[in-house]
Amino acid sequence: MEEQVELVGRAFVDTYYHLFDNDRAALSSLYQATSMLTFEGQKVVGAQAISEKLMQLPFDKCQHHISTIDSQPSSASGGIVVFVSGSLALPGEEHQLRFGQMFHLIPSAGGSFFVQNDMFRLNYG
Repeated sequence: MEEQVELVGRAFVDTYYHLFDNDRAALSSLYQATSMLTFEGQKVVGAQAISEKLMQLPFDKCQHHISTIDSQPSSASGGIVVFVSGSLALPGEEHQLRFGQMFHLIPSAGGSFFVQNDMFRLNYG
């Protein structure tokens, strides 16, 4: 069970950040109407509002570099909590920005998962 949770967490992280860096609009498919995002303290609810928030970020291009991925089962219903740490490289910026992000994945029809909760923070200092 633990190995499966790790595999799902890693596969999700690979997919999420690939889409974020290359096709950010496609991230909306990972969320549902009940999904919640807290981005630097700002709370957003629903797939469409989350997609709009991510598309309005003040940069078009970026590249995530993942340092760690930690995954745990979250409930008997098959949910998974994933915590990611890494850095974000922006064009024209000399220094990368360190970040932490947490996802709560919930099983959906067809054996896939959707993001119920997403929390993102830059790490300063």
